[in-house]
Amino acid sequence: MDRRNVLRAGVVGGAAAAFSGALWKEAFAAPAQPGPGPYGALQAADANGIMLPSGFTSRVIARSSQTVPGTSYTWHAAPDGGACFADGSGWIYVSNSEVSAGGASAVKFTSGGTVTSAYRILSGTSTNCAGGHTPWNTWLSCEETSTGRVWETDPWGVNAAAARPAMGRFKHEAAACDPVNHVIYLTEDETNGCFYRFIPNTWGNLATGTLQVAKGGSGTNVTLTWATVPDPDGSPTATRNQVSGVKRFNGGEGCWYDNGIVYFTTKGDNRVWAYNTATSQIELAYDDSLVSGTPPLTGVDNITGSATSGDLFVAEDGGNLEICVITPDDVIAPFLRITGQSSSEVTGPAFNPAGNRFYFSSQRGTSGSSSGGITYEVTGPFRS
Repeated sequence: MDRRNVLRAGVVGGAAAAFSGALWKEAFAAPAQPGPGPYGALQAADANGIMLPSGFTSRVIARSSQTVPGTSYTWHAAPDGGACFADGSGWIYVSNSEVSAGGASAVKFTSGGTVTSAYRILSGTSTNCAGGHTPWNTWLSCEETSTGRVWETDPWGVNAAAARPAMGRFKHEAAACDPVNHVIYLTEDETNGCFYRFIPNTWGNLATGTLQVAKGGSGTNVTLTWATVPDPDGSPTATRNQVSGVKRFNGGEGCWYDNGIVYFTTKGDNRVWAYNTATSQIELAYDDSLVSGTPPLTGVDNITGSATSGDLFVAEDGGNLEICVITPDDVIAPFLRITGQSSSEVTGPAFNPAGNRFYFSSQRGTSGSSSGGITYEVTGPFRS
């Protein structure tokens, strides 16, 4: 057996996959392996320093500490997690700010992609990292501090942001909504962190509900059970230490729901996980230690998906500053690479509602400083 098969047998134990999500069309779910990407090889860097496949182009949407072109609004520092929201025939891209002053901002686009306005949607918070898009069109902005909160914000900036303490106070990273089972999944950025779910008393109202934590063995192919967290406030005992037998994850990062599967990343061990909401089974969608040769994806961080193709797009915090695509056929390949910004990280990947424009940020840009962040848009022949 070659290295891939030996490692694969050790990880998944030969078990048949129970997944029905986009990445598991075959009977056996193998962690993704490198191969030719659906968009071809990366070309030489463009004028913005972005390497893209043939047919794709990039443009700069905003720069930290500078006025967003076409508006009078100054873009925030250290842009991080983001998402898009339909706005009539146009859309809105929201972005967190991962600095002590925190908060989040938004940029509004016409149907043709012209920026019409930019504005603040959250202030007075700290270290807003990633988050999640709700089915009722709010943005959950997560604070990455030891007593961090989830803030529900209005992408249009009309309604005041509201803290959602029932969702727990811990080092929040990202959130993903399951609209079928009316559950929100949450990741925790600790080396011994946990995987959580929040069950609102009323779907669409996050003011009250039950926070639960996943329990399971130490393996990578297990069935999870869920236990209620006694004290979501996390004081004096952190939420991850209140229940015995919890399953530990090494640095929870991005989180994305698609077709009954919750995908989330752990940066400490460079893994992408997949949790089947119907069977409660969890397995690996990617693990850099299971790759023969040089892993294409390291420093896994933010994650998003294409609603039209079922592809996952995973951003790197480290590595060679790429966003890699994982196809439904378990192939992983680079989709883009940022050059000349080695002291930065890639954040905030998100598609517009039509799936033909893609947004992301370089958190610290060419300067390596949080004041030098750059937010980009990519257009091109995205597959359906």
